[in-house]
Amino acid sequence: MATPRDIRRLALLALCQLDATNAAEPDLIRASLDDLDSLAEEGLEFVDPHVAFEPADRDKAFAIALAAWEHRAASDAVALELAPEWPASRQPSVDRAILRLAQHEIARAESPPKAVVNEAVELAKAFSTENSPAFVNAVLGKVLKRALEGAPSGDA
Repeated sequence: MATPRDIRRLALLALCQLDATNAAEPDLIRASLDDLDSLAEEGLEFVDPHVAFEPADRDKAFAIALAAWEHRAASDAVALELAPEWPASRQPSVDRAILRLAQHEIARAESPPKAVVNEAVELAKAFSTENSPAFVNAVLGKVLKRALEGAPSGDA
């Protein structure tokens, strides 16, 4: 059974694909989540190969990714305000996806926001550059502070 962490990783995979293709074919991206074995054969192990993802888990991950994608402009605007020297266009694509996903999750308030930030930092450690965890933590720390104060965090 997939945990929230597993679903978040799968959502990150889908969000990276949405970003890379500018969401040109969302149905193909959703279908790719059903073929994780092929991804593992290519060396793309975003998720634990031993996790049994149910169709509902895959649907949930894709829905989260799609919602984060749809709110990307607001998330990117918040990130730009908090880190003006690093607009979305200058960020590594994985960092951009992690920030968008985390900001969306914080705004939805379905998961503890501190846990979302911690998970985002772990994703950056696992899948991005050496400097990414610190960058993600710094930006999301400010987003978290705003969220706890009741200010907008980048989702509509």
